[in-house]
Amino acid sequence: MRAGTIGDIAKLLRGAGLRPTRQRVALASLLFGGCDRHVTAESLHEEAISRKVPVSLATVYNTLHQFTEAGLLREVAVEGAKAYFDTNTSNHYHFFCEQSGELLDIDTRSIRIEGLPKAPEGMAISRVDVLVRLVNKS
Repeated sequence: MRAGTIGDIAKLLRGAGLRPTRQRVALASLLFGGCDRHVTAESLHEEAISRKVPVSLATVYNTLHQFTEAGLLREVAVEGAKAYFDTNTSNHYHFFCEQSGELLDIDTRSIRIEGLPKAPEGMAISRVDVLVRLVNKS
């Protein structure tokens, strides 16, 4: 999902049921203006501040969660309260480098999921998350 102009971003937000406020548009410009990426609230906040976007860390957290609820982002839980937000919302899997904290996509052709259990009565499996943790060999 790429959005180039402010008008494109406002349209993207409206299409997701979100009002295109100044701060949402600014953060969406950072998130959706280039290639797919993984961000934390802290890393997006630092990027926003460095680009002179006046936004609090709390607003960044709230906006990321609103974008996730609206289907614009996918949340990837790594450990405890540590979460990454992925602009690629398709079903795919991740490597997590424990030393650097970097999250990387895994080629979906590299993993085959078999033998999923039957969902409990009245429930359906919405997705399967796979997180492969990496450490340096040395």
